[in-house]
Amino acid sequence: MSKSTKISKCNEFKYIQLGLNISYYRKLQGYTQEEFAELVSISRSHLSAIEAPNVIHPISLEMLFNIATALKIEPYKLLEFRE
Repeated sequence: MSKSTKISKCNEFKYIQLGLNISYYRKLQGYTQEEFAELVSISRSHLSAIEAPNVIHPISLEMLFNIATALKIEPYKLLEFRE
């Protein structure tokens, strides 16, 4: 996704929730950010940006699928947002 892609206000919350869900499932399985980033072949700083609740950091479907596979969960679980 290019840096110039504009994220709509209504989707900002969804990206934040996605990052929080990734963080939740990662921690549930006992991975540090560094360990998990290595597992999905990204840098720890990239993972940190994805999980940060104060940063809107879009990810590709490919990355979503890779993360879900590494967590051994179905991708839809990462998209179940809580109020």
